[in-house]
Amino acid sequence: MFSWKKNLHMLWFCQFMVMVGMSAVIPFLPLLVRQLGVTDIKQVSLWSGLIFAGPFFLSFFLAPIWGNLGDKHGRKIMIIRAIIGLAFAQFLAAFTQNVTQLFLVRLFQGALSGFIPAAMSLAASNTPEEKTGYALGLLQSASAAGNVFGPFVGGVLFDLIGFRRLFFFVSGLLFLSGLLVLFFVKEENKGNGKSESSTLQNWKAIYTDKTLLYSSIMITAATLGFNFIRPIFVLFVESIKESQESLSTLTGILFSIMGIFASFSSVMWGGKVKANKIRSNLVIAAGMTGLMYLGQTFIKNEYLLFPTMVVIGLGFGSILPLLFTVITKQTTLANRGGILGVSTSFQTIGNMIGPIIGGLAGGLLGFQFPFVVTALMFFSVSFIAYFFLPKEKAELVSVE
Repeated sequence: MFSWKKNLHMLWFCQFMVMVGMSAVIPFLPLLVRQLGVTDIKQVSLWSGLIFAGPFFLSFFLAPIWGNLGDKHGRKIMIIRAIIGLAFAQFLAAFTQNVTQLFLVRLFQGALSGFIPAAMSLAASNTPEEKTGYALGLLQSASAAGNVFGPFVGGVLFDLIGFRRLFFFVSGLLFLSGLLVLFFVKEENKGNGKSESSTLQNWKAIYTDKTLLYSSIMITAATLGFNFIRPIFVLFVESIKESQESLSTLTGILFSIMGIFASFSSVMWGGKVKANKIRSNLVIAAGMTGLMYLGQTFIKNEYLLFPTMVVIGLGFGSILPLLFTVITKQTTLANRGGILGVSTSFQTIGNMIGPIIGGLAGGLLGFQFPFVVTALMFFSVSFIAYFFLPKEKAELVSVE
């Protein structure tokens, strides 16, 4: 007998493993760029942004297509395709000899995108309607929990075995995740080869529905702000750290602390979605996240980063599941994957533009400036949520 809870928990574990693998590498890209021969600080910052953003150049265009194919042929097969593609990309990255090769591998990784929207769509489509918010919040906690352990594990392994063996480790972890999805994740409401809407119609749906459009814009702003400082965060820590020993490990711990509280925030919100208003939660969460990023511009001691990362985790951990729940409740089962794929493209814009501009700004204007921009992005999310989202919870009803 099919159990949506067991299915959701297995999907949670697989997403957790994927996020551990992917986040084990991301915070340390600037150090990897150095090891590949780039020494000028401005070039390190710029290349870090480009390499970080590399996968998102192609995923922006392909994620909606993968989402639409998931609606037609099944979300599970899209999840497996994406995970195995990610594993192969990490395997190739272990053999790169310069930053250009690494950038090309990251582009290839982006072409095989679509894991997150496929996982959200499968969870939302195989969970009772009244539990949709809980399911998406729980999956967001898997991403947050993966971001807890990933940077810590990656930082320790980077220091101990180097980046090439780290990529091999990540590749193996992702491949194992794909096997777990194949054998243990079930899909009840599978596509029948047909879809009520095309990829183009899904894009039009976003632009004609104000709730979908404003929610997607907020997704862009939040991810742009979050990713604006990621390529230079380790360099910022280096600039205020008295001793340069265990720099990777310290940076990993800081990201992990943020992930712990983001995971807690996602689960706590997911269980109370019906009791809380999405609009007011977004205003508060985005506002306090922006304040913490603004406060980091004044920090001169690495230990003072710890409390700010706690609050950032609590705030940021609730923003994306809140927004994706709004979007899910505005879609039908037949086009849910496609709409989530389009919304993920809005997320991709932030993932793509944020690190490039952030890396360039950090190299040219100093490492404090990107934190100000990040704060402004989250303040804008609060503003949009307060003035443009429906005021009453009852207005966000499912169109099923």
